[in-house]
Amino acid sequence: MKLARRRFLATSATALTAGGFLTSCFEKSDEGKSTDGAKENPFQISLAQWSLHKALKAGELDNLDYPAFTKDTFGLTAIEWVNQFFFVEDPKLGYQPKDQAYLAEMKKRCDDKGVKSVLIMCDRVGNLGDPDAAKRTAAVEGHFAWLDAAKFLGCHSIRVNAASDASRSPEEQADLCTEGLRRLSEHAAPMGLGVIVENHGGLSSNGAWLAQVIKNVGLENCGTLPDFGNFYVAKNRGDAAKWESEKALYTGDPAYTEDATGLGYDRYLGTKELMPYAKGVSAKAHDFDEAGNEIHTDFKKMMQIVKEAGYKGHVGIEYEGSELGEVEGIKKTIALLERTFAAV
Repeated sequence: MKLARRRFLATSATALTAGGFLTSCFEKSDEGKSTDGAKENPFQISLAQWSLHKALKAGELDNLDYPAFTKDTFGLTAIEWVNQFFFVEDPKLGYQPKDQAYLAEMKKRCDDKGVKSVLIMCDRVGNLGDPDAAKRTAAVEGHFAWLDAAKFLGCHSIRVNAASDASRSPEEQADLCTEGLRRLSEHAAPMGLGVIVENHGGLSSNGAWLAQVIKNVGLENCGTLPDFGNFYVAKNRGDAAKWESEKALYTGDPAYTEDATGLGYDRYLGTKELMPYAKGVSAKAHDFDEAGNEIHTDFKKMMQIVKEAGYKGHVGIEYEGSELGEVEGIKKTIALLERTFAAV
């Protein structure tokens, strides 16, 4: 099950030269001016809806109120939707968007507050790399309605997952995910939309593997959404027997290191490998020290990697901490990003 790591890493250096044209259609050259007008800031902050998932799941915040809440509470004017907060279940296609009237109300709420919809994060729509051809086709087609919703809301992309069968070899999983992503990206291209893949567990959290998949797809509108904190290929959730079974799928590969949380991949290397294809960036935050710095991720180091890749666009906050409330955690992440932007 060992990755052909050297081959994958070799492609990353080549991919750096491709980053310019891959991200160019997503750059916002007229946005991001610094507050003092002294220089242009290439980055803008957006808020990932998952940062408020506890309030949304508890019914303390309604999905339709998310744009206004973001603007009024944090002063942000760009949001990233998560599909599980406005879905209906389809037995074949998985999560599907609510009806057009509901989407129209979402768009109206954004327009009323001057808030831009950046992307939709799509989960539970099937595995794009499913070994079963019929299930893979259902997963591809299950995303079509989300592309329609993204187009209607004014998003530039949908975020999807490169998921297959973990028991298959990395090479076979790469081939299957490549096929599914290519078909979905071909459907999205005439709509002017991107299909972007987050490092989101399993082999997708191996930066070299995911970069190779995107290169194999070979389409300009298929890219990545590097997440600063999602570089665990397998998570240890306390079930010893299950953990040993999951870990065995990756044991022996020098790319991974084990800690109490799980089996991880170097987050800085992974981000560097994914940035040439990035059409979005997710700034994951959990915990902060007394100075307001995230204790798991060096944000300055990460944003330097992002800057050196030539990326221009939104950096989405995804706060997932438990020590602070969601509102306080988001505000601390905003402050940290603003300091970091100024520093780099």
